[in-house]
Amino acid sequence: FPARLRQRAEDAGVESLLIMIDGEGNLGAPDAAERQQAVDNHRRWLDIAKAIGCHSIRVNAHSAGSPDEQIEHCATGMTMLLKHADELELNVLIENHGGHSSNGAWLSSLMRTVDHPRFGTLPDFGNFILDWDTREEYDRYLGVTELMPYAKAVSAKSNAFDADGVETNTDYVRMLEIVKAADYRGWIGIEYEGSGHDEATGIELTRDLLLRHGGTL
Repeated sequence: FPARLRQRAEDAGVESLLIMIDGEGNLGAPDAAERQQAVDNHRRWLDIAKAIGCHSIRVNAHSAGSPDEQIEHCATGMTMLLKHADELELNVLIENHGGHSSNGAWLSSLMRTVDHPRFGTLPDFGNFILDWDTREEYDRYLGVTELMPYAKAVSAKSNAFDADGVETNTDYVRMLEIVKAADYRGWIGIEYEGSGHDEATGIELTRDLLLRHGGTL
C-alpha cells in the first residue's frame, strides 16, 4: 500500500511531507508499559512515512502529573521513539495541540530536555487553548515565537475572513513576521477550520493570504 500511495502521489505531482498521528497511545504515559506500547504503535507510522517520502511525523505530548513530571514522561517516550526515527532519517514533531503542549514555554522546555536534532515543533497559529472547559488561552504570538526556534513545519490555522480576505482571529502579518524572523524557510501547511466557507474556499483564502505576505508556492 505505501508504495502504491507514493506512486499515485508522484503521478499527480504531489509531495508527501508529514503524517499527523493521533489515537496511537500516549508517548508521555506515566506507566512504562503503556508508554512502550505507544512507542511501538508510532514506530509503524515512521515506517509508513519513510515509505511514502515524508520528512516527519507529528505526534502529541499527552501525559499526566505535574508539568515537570509530564516533561519527564514525555522526554522518555520521545527519546525512545527517536531511536527509530534516527535510523530512518526522519523527524518527530510535536504540535501545540492542547493541554501543556499549548503552553509555549512548557513545550520549549521539553525540546531542550530531549535535545535531539530530529526532534522539533510544528507551531500551529491557533492551537493555544490550555483548558477547553475554561477556554483559557496562551498568547498565540508569544507561543509561536517560543516554538519557532525548533520548528521543522508550520501550520497556518484559519477560521474566518472579512470581505478583504483578512483572517479575523489571527494577525497574519504579525505571525508571518515571527516565522520569518526565526529564519524558517520550509513548508507552511494550511488548516481551515471555519464554517463561513466550504473547505476548498477556506484553504484558497488562507493560501492567498500567505502569498500576499511573503509566502511562495
